[in-house]
Amino acid sequence: MEDKELIAYCGLYCGDCFNYKGEIADLARDLRKKLREAKFNRVSLGLANFFKEFADYERCYEVLGAMVRLRCKRTCRNGGGPPACKIRSCCQRKNIRGCWECEEFRTCAKLDFLKPVHEDAHLKNLDKLKKQGTDNFLAGKRCW
Repeated sequence: MEDKELIAYCGLYCGDCFNYKGEIADLARDLRKKLREAKFNRVSLGLANFFKEFADYERCYEVLGAMVRLRCKRTCRNGGGPPACKIRSCCQRKNIRGCWECEEFRTCAKLDFLKPVHEDAHLKNLDKLKKQGTDNFLAGKRCW
């Protein structure tokens, strides 16, 4: 069920987010469990003699743990995502539903931290939200 509450202030859609869906967190959790059951930390010591990458097994296991912690149980509108999100604070301070209601979103530096991961997906979504409204945004194709 698609919901307006899943539209983040920045224009991204929480329902499309792998952190919110929990798929990667679940897979990482399950893989860590299998690795522990197989005592793969010991296996990796032997494999490191043949494959240099296995020398970094413990670091890999730690990264999987970080992926488990990426699970986001709350939507952006309910405090999920970055705890000190400047975008959320700004929208709440301006009493607007999202950046699409702000005339400055195209040049707003607060959105810049999204670019390395999302490139311009959030800007495309914000344009669509501004022009077509939330119902059409939910009904159509979104960028991630």
